[in-house]
Amino acid sequence: MTYSPENALIIQSDRSVLLEVHSPRADAARAAISPFAELVKSPEHIHTYQISPLSIWNARAAGMSIAEMIEVLQEHSKYPMPETISQEIENLGNRYGLTTIERGNDEILLLTMADLPLAELLSRDREVQKFLADRQSGLVFTVKAANRGVLKQALLAAGYPAEDLAGYVDGEQLAVALRSVSLAGQPFNLRHYQTAAVSAFYQAGMARGGSGTIVLPCGAGKTMVGLAAIAAIQENTLILTSSLTSVRQWQREILDKTTLDAESIAEYSGETKATAPITLATYQILSYRSHKTDDFPHFKLFDARAWGLIIYDEVHLLPAPIFRITAQLQARRRLGLTATLIREDGKEGDVFALIGPKRYDVPWRELEVEGFIAPAECTEIRVPQATDYQMQYALAARRHQFRIAAENPGKYAVVLSLLKKEAGHRVLIIGEYLDQLKHLAEITGLPMVTGKTSQSERDRLYSGFRDGSIVGLVLSRVGNFALDLPDADVLIQVSGKYGSRQEEAQRLGRVLRPKSDGRSAQFYTLVSLRTCEEDFARHRQLFLSEQGYRYHIESVNEE
Repeated sequence: MTYSPENALIIQSDRSVLLEVHSPRADAARAAISPFAELVKSPEHIHTYQISPLSIWNARAAGMSIAEMIEVLQEHSKYPMPETISQEIENLGNRYGLTTIERGNDEILLLTMADLPLAELLSRDREVQKFLADRQSGLVFTVKAANRGVLKQALLAAGYPAEDLAGYVDGEQLAVALRSVSLAGQPFNLRHYQTAAVSAFYQAGMARGGSGTIVLPCGAGKTMVGLAAIAAIQENTLILTSSLTSVRQWQREILDKTTLDAESIAEYSGETKATAPITLATYQILSYRSHKTDDFPHFKLFDARAWGLIIYDEVHLLPAPIFRITAQLQARRRLGLTATLIREDGKEGDVFALIGPKRYDVPWRELEVEGFIAPAECTEIRVPQATDYQMQYALAARRHQFRIAAENPGKYAVVLSLLKKEAGHRVLIIGEYLDQLKHLAEITGLPMVTGKTSQSERDRLYSGFRDGSIVGLVLSRVGNFALDLPDADVLIQVSGKYGSRQEEAQRLGRVLRPKSDGRSAQFYTLVSLRTCEEDFARHRQLFLSEQGYRYHIESVNEE
């Protein structure tokens, strides 16, 4: 079908694509363009997507052809597509694969250019030329295997992303399968999107598969995707994650849902430094060094075993040192798992180059409609400051104003009011500043978990929350990531890290596990009225607004 007024898309010459949500063909159009267009915003009626170089290269790396992209746009467009769009897709799409990396002999790789002008252009590029060794012919350069990752970064920055066909070394074999019934006695089957995600990542072991990133909402079971990837590859696996709490959760899931026993799983952390066929470590321990000029002593873990797969949980958090070592680990299969590829430092391109392209994602609201994550109602409550506090804010240096606004004492009464309103529900209160959180713990009587809370105490409190003996928790930013608290259905955010969209999404994710009775989750954000906190809140909410969530705004009456 060519363009038609009944279609859902309006394609514009700036490479933006507008989707009319209420069109009968909206769902089909959304599914068709999502592999090569990034969702920018999604308010009530018109959703905006952007076609970018990186989104096109992600699609090409996942096997989508240029012709398929253009055909999709033509099929779903209301009006004739601007000619420049198809030209731009062709130009950018054709750049992917003009450089290829293949395996040579021993520790040598071969970088092949598509033609002589490109070879001359790139061999003279200041960053690319650093990693080229001998020129074997007009179009072929040798590259040290250790430079495979940094070369891919340089080629991406130059606008000619490499198709990496050098494949992977085999890791030590590991016999593992997923259970059909968990140890807890519950039937266990992968959901359809989890199966699709693993298939898109692994691609039956072909050279084009085996590295990449899976993007799924919090609560959608990214850990299950990781377990299925391990079962597909059947080799020793290193799992890197954001906290010791997350390490323990991975351990529980592996034991509960795979055929592996406890002896096959090891923890490499500040408390114990063991390795096994499945080894779990935190980014923090691997990034540790006693002085900024010292080496990273725990990087030896990457060479401790013949890993066939490295899983990067919460890959959007990847610290610079782990990016650096990952550049040297391109011969290992790599799987990134995340709820959002948004990085406030703009390093999404490094995730593409070093971990691999986005292989699979699915809209949050789509999984909500299917019942795989809980529906959520988001409410922003604007809290006035007392007159003396307003004056303190007005006279403060700009760099101090955000914290003054965030710690507005007027928020305490609002929290108590919300706890009364949500009595009987399982509540998480989360914030940025410890003094604020300590006072909240005192006035609510709820236990507090911070970075200084021992792991044994954290485990005790989380276990109490799960079994119902603890009805609520006050959490510092340790609550942002990988908390297995499925019964939490109310989250009250009293302060955050400036305008972090990533943090906003992660925090909402704490209450998105589906509820047995189908009830909605409640996500409250407290924001000080007439302060910079309002501006930061608007920016924080962008990602979730793009996913289709709407924020209701309420104001507390000034006394």
